[in-house]
Amino acid sequence: MHVDFLRLFLRSLLLLMCPILQYAQTLPCPGAPEIEYGGQYYRTVQIGDQCWLKDNLNVGVMVKSVFTESRHADVSDNGVIEKYCYGDNPDNCALFGALYDWKEAMGYVDTPGTQGICPPGWHIPTDEEWCNLVRFLDPAAKCQIWGGCSKHSGGKLKDRNDKLWSSPNTDATNESGFAALGAGFRYIHGDFYSLKYYAYYWSSTESSPSMAVAWYLYNSSAMAYRYRKYKTYGFSVRCMKDE
Repeated sequence: MHVDFLRLFLRSLLLLMCPILQYAQTLPCPGAPEIEYGGQYYRTVQIGDQCWLKDNLNVGVMVKSVFTESRHADVSDNGVIEKYCYGDNPDNCALFGALYDWKEAMGYVDTPGTQGICPPGWHIPTDEEWCNLVRFLDPAAKCQIWGGCSKHSGGKLKDRNDKLWSSPNTDATNESGFAALGAGFRYIHGDFYSLKYYAYYWSSTESSPSMAVAWYLYNSSAMAYRYRKYKTYGFSVRCMKDE
């Protein structure tokens, strides 16, 4: 009788822990622990029922970002994938991944979930797919709002490496295995900001003809944020595997 009770108790405890263990013990995507694309290798991670690249995309030819006093892109639809490197320094692309404006990332189409500059069989995640990721980590997330929509998932997405984020890197645990980097961003006028302070990621969902939905994390917060940004910003790109 005592043994049966103990077995039942342990089983109940394990069931309670399962939602945590699903992402605390992160694994690569089944059958695809890493992929080769554009002469580089990218790790993968399975989070819930989604398969993500574990590294920021860094494909294409670096283009110098020119500062002006107006909103503009220094890339174009010329058949060549073009990228920005923070501070026009290729070493930052090697460490943090590249930055892309929305149109370049999308391959100059506006279809949600398009492949864009991702490898074959992968795509630029939609706003809804980002929401599903955040809700897997924080079921209380409110993805329909702008701004801080999840109190806890940001910390679970951020890499813990203090060389990739500025202190305090609040509540960074990387429990998800996503390993978000503080790659900063290219501003719409061509200058760069917030290396090691912000991680901005494009979704493939438009919010207006000139803006698209982006998700971002901040070094001083455990939250995940969602907002609409001009397409001429330069943000990081993470690809998601097609179902």
